[in-house]
Amino acid sequence: MAKAKTAYLCAECGASALQWFGSCPSCGAAGTLSETVVEKAASHRYAGAAAASVALHEIQARELERVPTGVSELDRALGGGLVAGQVVLLGGDPGIGKSTLLLQTLSALGQAVLYVSGEESAEQVALRARRLALEVTGVRLIAETQLERVLAALETSRPRVAVVDSIQTLWSDTLQSAPGSVAQVRECAAQLTRHAKRAGIALFMIGHVTKEGAIAGPRVLEHIVDTVLYFEGELHSAFRLIRAVKNRFGAVNELGVFAMTDKGLKGVANPSRLFLSSHEKPIPGACVLATLEGTRPLLVEIQALVDAAHSPNPRRLSVGLEQNRLAMLLAVLHRHAGIATWEQDVFVNAVGGVRIAEPAADLAVSLAIVSSLTDRPIQGSVAVFGEIGLAGEVRPAPRGQERLKEIAKLGFVKALVPKANTPKAKIPGLEVLAVERVDQAVQLLRNL
Repeated sequence: MAKAKTAYLCAECGASALQWFGSCPSCGAAGTLSETVVEKAASHRYAGAAAASVALHEIQARELERVPTGVSELDRALGGGLVAGQVVLLGGDPGIGKSTLLLQTLSALGQAVLYVSGEESAEQVALRARRLALEVTGVRLIAETQLERVLAALETSRPRVAVVDSIQTLWSDTLQSAPGSVAQVRECAAQLTRHAKRAGIALFMIGHVTKEGAIAGPRVLEHIVDTVLYFEGELHSAFRLIRAVKNRFGAVNELGVFAMTDKGLKGVANPSRLFLSSHEKPIPGACVLATLEGTRPLLVEIQALVDAAHSPNPRRLSVGLEQNRLAMLLAVLHRHAGIATWEQDVFVNAVGGVRIAEPAADLAVSLAIVSSLTDRPIQGSVAVFGEIGLAGEVRPAPRGQERLKEIAKLGFVKALVPKANTPKAKIPGLEVLAVERVDQAVQLLRNL
């Protein structure tokens, strides 16, 4: 019997090499090459006729018919619900609640749903459902890891919604490599996606994540599926965030917020309450930011601590915000507002573990730093948003009207915003303070 040919595949980028290297020759990642069996190329016969094309303007597009999952925060992250034939990849750290959330979703959907468990036995899944007190009368379950048997079960039962937990445990007879390898993950995901599209099944696939936070294996899975959801949150915290980073049927960066309880994950209807600290009186270094997560406006408390440096190199540390942008804002404050921090350590944190990537947080971060440095608190009834440029100007933020409505909704009476975001009509109960430059904002802060 001829010896099977082997190659070394990179777990990060999927590139192959004929021998082992300490780092991948393609992407340079260290220690990512693993030996796998090279599959024989299958012979294909192609028809001579070309595929027929149609004029794009002649295609009659239909409105998407969405199926509510019964979990409102998951529906928000999906863009309004599931679509027939949609393939969703759900990733997150081990133990964060991926299996629990999808089991709750199938329980809420009721009839014509299938749960494929590749990591747990049927008894373990039944014990979880009993512990969570879920009504699972209409949920069908199979504990199987062989792809062809899973596809046969999907063909036989024809569910509306199916869950595969997890894609890394499946293996196909057509490949000789081990389950979880690059070839197996790619082939199993591709075949499940084709079947879901053909049969009109809304399919959830759970994907493991690496220690860097990416879904394990090359990121080919994120290109195959329609929607990619990431579960975020600290394991010691009761709150979980589910974020859409790709969605062919809705907006990206939509955010769903859950609280982990003894009865599973519960949706949080007003997440702004989670990210706002309750202080008996205003404290220095705290500023409320009106940010956007997808289409949802959120109020998040930004906290800053400025302290005398005890080393020649002052530290600049940000949690939940971009590190490089913090250094830029400190330079702008010095140049255009006369606020010097070269002899101080500066620490910035977004309360609640939320990650903020938009530049509209610049003004809130800057004012929190000034408040901590001068030891003068910002009034608790003030909320802020706006982007700061290198010339010291305060630029407008997108969808300012929605941010202002959220500020007024939660009982804030003042909003410090860029001049271009000044509303045309007065918002009841809210005083809007418009600024054009960062030095104006700092001066206004001192007068509040």
